[in-house]
Amino acid sequence: TLGRGRFPIVIGGDHAVACGTIAGVVRHAADKGGVPGLLWFDAHGDMNTPQTSPSGNVHGMPLASCLGHGPQALVELAGRTPMLDVSKCVLVGVHELDAREKEMIRAVGIRIYTMREIDMMGMQRVMEEALEIVNDGTVGFHVSFDVDGCDVSIAPGTGTIVPGGTDYRESHLVMENVADSGRLMSLELTEVNPILDVRNQTAELAVGLAESALGKLVL
Repeated sequence: TLGRGRFPIVIGGDHAVACGTIAGVVRHAADKGGVPGLLWFDAHGDMNTPQTSPSGNVHGMPLASCLGHGPQALVELAGRTPMLDVSKCVLVGVHELDAREKEMIRAVGIRIYTMREIDMMGMQRVMEEALEIVNDGTVGFHVSFDVDGCDVSIAPGTGTIVPGGTDYRESHLVMENVADSGRLMSLELTEVNPILDVRNQTAELAVGLAESALGKLVL
């Protein structure tokens, strides 16, 4: 899709889909002689491996896999290991991590903005810093947005709810800043579960967030 000059939007359930999406973005960037940045929005770190995961769920492993740690079949999807340069990746919105996942995050050295930092700094400043990271020496960046990073009050239709996520305006401000940067290569929205949704609230939120990422404004 990128090779045809189109803009890909991937809509998923399980966040493990990001391994395939990012592999495609990385391959395209390599064809252009560059590397992509990554903005990963999530309540969780998704930095587990089969050895560290308490649940064994692959959807808790995709970011680790993209950074070279995880099941071989996922790690090697892009034809290069690691797929991404960790110095050009950022995690935003995190408010639940497994114990050994924390160790992996520290060891890998990825920049992470937890909800505490968002509360203290404000989302605008967080996004300004995050966009500096993902745009530093890259050909553009990919956004992988897990709706469970949003508070349950606005996104009830997801399988791994953790209270205390971003509110409606903070969530849209993430995407509005992404659009303002003018460097978004591709977008995915994950973990929307219609079976768990309430009056289609989460699906409608996801559609609105995609519109904001593509440049929709109030005025």
